[in-house]
Amino acid sequence: MKFLVCIKQVPDTNEVKIDQKTGTLIRDGVPSIINPDDKNAIEAAVTLKETYGGTVTALCMGPFQADAALREALAMGCDDAVLLSDRAFAGSDTMATSNILTAAIKTLADFDIIFCGRQAIDGDTAQVGPQIAEKLDVPQITYVGDIKISGKTVTAKRMLEDGYQVIETTMPCLLTAVKELNTPRYARIGGIFDAYNAEIRVMTVNDINVDLSAIGLKGSPTNVSRSFTPEPKGAGVMLEGTDAEKVSALISGLSAKHII
Repeated sequence: MKFLVCIKQVPDTNEVKIDQKTGTLIRDGVPSIINPDDKNAIEAAVTLKETYGGTVTALCMGPFQADAALREALAMGCDDAVLLSDRAFAGSDTMATSNILTAAIKTLADFDIIFCGRQAIDGDTAQVGPQIAEKLDVPQITYVGDIKISGKTVTAKRMLEDGYQVIETTMPCLLTAVKELNTPRYARIGGIFDAYNAEIRVMTVNDINVDLSAIGLKGSPTNVSRSFTPEPKGAGVMLEGTDAEKVSALISGLSAKHII
């Protein structure tokens, strides 16, 4: 079986700080990591490879420093790694990004299952995976928390806020992973050595069949106008006294603010 995992290198949002004067993100010194949900996707693909046989290819679009994310994916058990890197890709929103990734997937090979993380922690849109599935014209199951395979049939548990759905589809298909799916493994020392001795294939815009007007800033119907932090909320008020006194004070306070 052939598996492909789309991964993204993102800034570690636990380390991101905000410039209080400008309201913009301070990116200097912020480490980059594999998007957390993408690690669940890697683990799922590698586990299925170990169970059913086959290969796992990791695909990442980004600048050359994204090489580190791909080597980590190799150390976790992926067999091949491909970096999509070109100035023409800069500024791509989710639509343009999915156009690029779709073109690359068509160029690489036919895959049985394509994995993506549910969403990236920097953009938080959860759009790229479904867009790729639509452009490849393959079935998709999102928010996958469990996977079973029988022949060419994939049965997945789709996690919802108030429960779950059990959905069947056939390969080829695309699945997006959530953290409930598994616990990503740590890379082995030997795997790390092998990963840094491996060759990362680099693909540019010249290696894929994609409409240049549909990628980069030119091909992006959306853009980020600015980043800012929400206004801080006012200090909370602790109500004291008996239950009746606290209820009375609460009602009075809400009434004074015209909330009730």
